[in-house]
Amino acid sequence: MKTNLRILSLGAGVQSSTLALMIEKGEVPMVDAAIFADTKGEPKVVYDWLNWLEKKLSYPVYRVTWRDLKQDILDAAEGKYKAFTAPFFTKNIETGKKGMLRRQCTADYKIKPVVQKVRELLGLAKGEKRRKGTNVEMLMGISIDEVGRMKTNRVKYIHNQYPLIDKKISRSDCKKWMTTQGYPTPPRSACTFCPFHNNQEWLLVKKNKAEWEEVIALDKAIRSQERFKVKNASSATVVDELYLHRDCLPIDQVNFEKDKNKEQLDLFNNECEGMCGI
Repeated sequence: MKTNLRILSLGAGVQSSTLALMIEKGEVPMVDAAIFADTKGEPKVVYDWLNWLEKKLSYPVYRVTWRDLKQDILDAAEGKYKAFTAPFFTKNIETGKKGMLRRQCTADYKIKPVVQKVRELLGLAKGEKRRKGTNVEMLMGISIDEVGRMKTNRVKYIHNQYPLIDKKISRSDCKKWMTTQGYPTPPRSACTFCPFHNNQEWLLVKKNKAEWEEVIALDKAIRSQERFKVKNASSATVVDELYLHRDCLPIDQVNFEKDKNKEQLDLFNNECEGMCGI
């Protein structure tokens, strides 16, 4: 049974891909493995990139999945589950007031399967307690311009490390490094239906017809049944509807050319606990 591990949390975006290749080239100390948490909702371009990246790395890359997030959302629309885990936008149909649901998808679909894989690599059976002195270094692909996303890991024996921040490397520096090394620029990693997309990112999703049609169908599904609408705490009346986009319009009716570089939210401080999009 192992008591020490050094793991790269691989999001397959710009920063973590750069970090993965820096590790391979010896610019950052070697890891035992990389772990990619797959929600099954990434665009094809990300999976294609990950396939390419794996071939460049000498250390193992584990793809882990808790559940299929998109399918779980669709199943919930059919009444199989009671609640959402994704942070969809809400609009009060009486007052027009907008809000957002609590985000649980990162904890369930990103963090949970990574921790489960770490436990497996440590040789721990389900429910088995870790040995005293167990230490796991978790390397996170967060850059110096995203310092607000630095967080302490909720698992006591897992300690997040930030090599890019230690090296004072920004996201743009990562792109420059990739170019200098002769590598292509990685795509941004995020679910096709992620409410954190800005309009420019929605336009990129829209370029893939099949993925865009799936996004439209999912956006409709979250408003398809009465039970899937949100009730105010003080009222028994269904008053809120759910949307993928901050404009609280059906996704195929949104004008993405407007403010297309404006973030939906402050992503640096709010985006998926530093697990998505990196």
